[in-house]
Amino acid sequence: FRSNQKAVLRASDKLEIKVQAAKQAKTRPSDNSITSSPKHNPRKNPRHSAFDNPQTAIEIPISVLMAKLKIAGTWAGVLEVQLEEWTVPMLREEVARRSNCLPAAINLICAGRLLKDSDGNPNPKLGELGVKNNAKILATRVNADEGKVIKEELMAEEQRSARLSRLRAAVAALAKRHADGSLPVEDYNIELEDQRGQKVNMGSETDERAIMMGLMLHSKGKQLMRTEQYRDALEVLQMGEEAFSLCDPKLIERIDNVPILQIDMVWCYFMLRDINLLSVAGERLAKAREGIERAHGKDGSRVRMLQGSRSPELALYLRLELLEGVAAFHCGHLEKSRQALMSAKAKFSKLEVSDEALSLLISMGYKEREAKRALKMNEQDLESAINFLVEEREMKEKKQADDIKRQMEIREQKKYGKTPLGKAVDLQRLEELASIGFERELAAEALRRHENDNQKALDDLTNPELNSMLQLDIESKKRKRQQKNAEARIAELVSMGFERSRVIEAVNSYGTRTEALNALLAQQGQG
Repeated sequence: FRSNQKAVLRASDKLEIKVQAAKQAKTRPSDNSITSSPKHNPRKNPRHSAFDNPQTAIEIPISVLMAKLKIAGTWAGVLEVQLEEWTVPMLREEVARRSNCLPAAINLICAGRLLKDSDGNPNPKLGELGVKNNAKILATRVNADEGKVIKEELMAEEQRSARLSRLRAAVAALAKRHADGSLPVEDYNIELEDQRGQKVNMGSETDERAIMMGLMLHSKGKQLMRTEQYRDALEVLQMGEEAFSLCDPKLIERIDNVPILQIDMVWCYFMLRDINLLSVAGERLAKAREGIERAHGKDGSRVRMLQGSRSPELALYLRLELLEGVAAFHCGHLEKSRQALMSAKAKFSKLEVSDEALSLLISMGYKEREAKRALKMNEQDLESAINFLVEEREMKEKKQADDIKRQMEIREQKKYGKTPLGKAVDLQRLEELASIGFERELAAEALRRHENDNQKALDDLTNPELNSMLQLDIESKKRKRQQKNAEARIAELVSMGFERSRVIEAVNSYGTRTEALNALLAQQGQG
């Protein structure tokens, strides 16, 4: 995803680029109700007349019974509560009252879990949170500063979640605008390219949109990694992985972006030092290696063939083997770890750049970063590195020219307006109609009306009556556009304090804002 607003696919011969099943626990009748025994002897307890008939059974729901909670900590004792009625704030307030402190200073812990006021469900009842009869609850007191820190952490987590949601929505909207042929809001366009800079068409709009989403999210994840925001980066990378999963599996097998994303995710695992995440690192690395070998060929042979025997992905293999060695070490596979780390060390030595070669390239006018990259990709061969740098500059100049051309095309498309379905006028089909002698603006209007259907547009252009109607519509739009611009200029000049009648006369006489303003200032000076 390049800084000049294009998404770049990387490496291959073709392209470069919880649902948690909650099982409802079946509860026994004895858990939900208390049923009296029909064998009760009425003579022993004559007051319970309800048991006089041995066929009578009384069911009393638990929700009307008082459950006992054993409290320890800041206050010790037993509380009787209704589990289906009481909430965490109610329980905290009662414990705080008995502890002679404020509710905000009390934390409640049950079964190793902190009871929160809202656990994904507004005003959850104690029963919904898993609190049962005779449950043991630890009440701890927090000082004001600690309570404030906890509150700030919760607020920060909510803001982070909202920010990630907005990011995902923005990426989805951006990918949709640039993949389905809609007229982009921006003055640029996002396109897919292979490693040689050639534009790639996915064929399927769904695949193209999914790849764009995946690339943009991957790029954002790497940006967060550079600022050491690894937890946020991991969530964004997971979104990217989900986006890539929407593509055709056969297409995904031919590109290396997904394996690279897997490597970046594992890097975040190690930086976060989370043992639960490290347990799946080996599986992700195995998938990454399999995907890279499928896209690059065995030992990168396919990539080297495409790149003229260069080694553009040596650093990628270094990262992969380094992570494989660390993951194997944590799993107790010491020999496998040693082999992976030794291989990574050998690749690292190939990436070391000599000071002499680097100084020579810098003296030729190249920047240090591009000089290092050229030497690394060409295995320190100076002549090959120079040829590579020349090719890179030529390619960069060509891309800049292409970008300028594309921006001009987008501005032209905006001038013609949208089709009834909100798409932009297809400039390639417009060129075909213009090449056979039709006026460009007239042909664009015909294509716009017929959703870029060449044949229907040609029928309208060759029909004298319909052609005349097209011209009238174009003239009408021009007049409306001119009137709208004039009204905007008048409103702007009136807001500066000039008299409206004089402003209208000046705008009608001179047309442009600058000339009208000069005339008004001259009149004011004469007055």
